[in-house]
Amino acid sequence: MKKMPKKVIILLSGGLDSTTCLAIAKKEGYECIALSFDYGQRHSSELQAAKRIAHFFDIKHHCVLPLPLHQLGGSALTDIQRTIAEYSPDSAFPNTYVPARNTIFLSFALALAETHRATNIFMGVSAVDYSGYPDCRPAFIEAFEKMANLATATTLHDTTKFKIHTPLIHLSKAEAIQLGTRLGVDYALTVSCYQATSEGYACGRCDSCYFRKKGFTEAGIPDPTLYFPSSHY
Repeated sequence: MKKMPKKVIILLSGGLDSTTCLAIAKKEGYECIALSFDYGQRHSSELQAAKRIAHFFDIKHHCVLPLPLHQLGGSALTDIQRTIAEYSPDSAFPNTYVPARNTIFLSFALALAETHRATNIFMGVSAVDYSGYPDCRPAFIEAFEKMANLATATTLHDTTKFKIHTPLIHLSKAEAIQLGTRLGVDYALTVSCYQATSEGYACGRCDSCYFRKKGFTEAGIPDPTLYFPSSHY
């Protein structure tokens, strides 16, 4: 009898890192279930990118959940009245930090995983080329995984354990791009900019754009991103 592939939940934002994670999971033979969130982010074009990417990788189940995080405030990413800060090496982290976002995202991913009897979750966080967000650190991922294995019925009377996979967490952006390119990722499908237009044009100045451009340059791979002239923003 042919062995069925293991199921995995992929947190798919439509950006560079999550798409690379999806390619890794596919390469490893997982049956991938993609999970994206419409949380009131101003760069909603990333959701269209996530749909394109899911189609590109022939993902049969792509769940897009609405979350009203914009109603909580606290981030320029969800409040169009606030100006998104340009990249600065001197800032602790930019005003695009969304309070508790990865904790919330992983909680929904855990629920979806338990529903589908999947014990693996892939997430594209990095602690190398990143904006200093506290919920991208290895310590956070380790703590959430421990919590997941205490808080679910799946693990209550079973030896089964949930695993949070973060294959990019110790990679630079250049290393992630080189890996994804080897796996056949078309990065032209992805959107990373924090204030990308509905057509997917990037500002070229925010933290996300800075690390994306830096990554392609250091990887020695042409950047397929569409950037608007600075006067557009």
